[in-house]
Amino acid sequence: MPQVAHYCQKCLAANPLGQEFCARCGTRLMIVVEPAAARYESAEAAAPANEEHLLERISALENKLGRLTAKLERGLDLLLRQAQNSHFDRALVKALVGLLSDDGLIQGERLERLWVVRCQKDAEAQLESERREELRLKILANYHGNESNAFEQCINEGFLFIDDEQPGRGIRSLQRAAEIARDNAPLLYFMGEHFFKAGKPQRAQSYLARAYELSPGDRRVSLLLGLTYADRGDAERAKKLLTSATRLGGSTFAAHYGLGRLFVVEEKWRKALHEFKLALASKASPEAHYALGCLYYQMCRDALAARHLRKALEMDETYREAFYVLGLISERAGQVGLAQEYFEKAGRGAVVRKTAPAKNKRQNSDAALAAPLFRQSPANSRRLITGGDRRLAEALRQDALSACSLASSDGGR
Repeated sequence: MPQVAHYCQKCLAANPLGQEFCARCGTRLMIVVEPAAARYESAEAAAPANEEHLLERISALENKLGRLTAKLERGLDLLLRQAQNSHFDRALVKALVGLLSDDGLIQGERLERLWVVRCQKDAEAQLESERREELRLKILANYHGNESNAFEQCINEGFLFIDDEQPGRGIRSLQRAAEIARDNAPLLYFMGEHFFKAGKPQRAQSYLARAYELSPGDRRVSLLLGLTYADRGDAERAKKLLTSATRLGGSTFAAHYGLGRLFVVEEKWRKALHEFKLALASKASPEAHYALGCLYYQMCRDALAARHLRKALEMDETYREAFYVLGLISERAGQVGLAQEYFEKAGRGAVVRKTAPAKNKRQNSDAALAAPLFRQSPANSRRLITGGDRRLAEALRQDALSACSLASSDGGR
């Protein structure tokens, strides 16, 4: 039986079956390279069979697949080389760190922590930049006025300045844009969020209130606006907005802590306790445990208060405020030496009063000292949430902004 050969489509040289490239000219071998109709001039012979059509398609796919495979192989080779280079670079850096640590010039563990923090910050900065670009396009798409050129110029300039680390000039450009388009909800929200982040609740409220009129179902607006109302002493509006934010977007530490703080002002202790528990369930943090500890202390439930304060210290052993409240609990129990020890750890240098232990846990007016977190407190006081405790205020602000950032990825709903 004669041996079957695979003929090259370019030089017509015979090649054994299964060979990928022509032995004579190096061309990649294919089954069929031209339609059968192109081989004949007559129309009668131009009608190829179905099998020939299939072979032509297989040949085209074979050629494309071969080229794709070659590209993938080259890409994989580059990735492997890059991974190998990265491994060698990391090994070199670790060797240098070890050498410098042995000589006492650097602290290896501290350097590792700083490196991790820096990588996280760079990743967060990249995500924030991508979020701003997406927001810029959304703001431009939401403009429907007659001054589109001026509006677009202000928006583009504003975001360019912000990306160039000139936030003051950027915000001024965006403020001009907000005056041109007073009904642009994404722009109004961005301005409100900026001033909320900067700790300027009054200016944040002016933009967020306008954004809320346009988008009452946006949970980000409800959350931030509710917190600004709470901070300015408008309890009723704040409770309505914060409750709406939890209904629209789920539980957050910021919303539940804000609601609990408002109930503390009204001395509705059980409602405040319920909200503080929800805040802890939303985000287990030393600040959440500290807030619950203060509330239990205020309610003369000292055992539970001490438990949460110690939890806060387990999570952060430098939490001075927690030591101070533990000192107040020990003082109320008549444990003078222990109270003084806690006060010294808190760095307050407090002088312990010789207070007899309360015989009745319900003695909440005379025997109980006011919890430090709740000492300021008329219902209409300014800085109601962010003015009492700087650390809790910062935790509140960061959690609210984080929740809003997550909501942005879901479309703000």
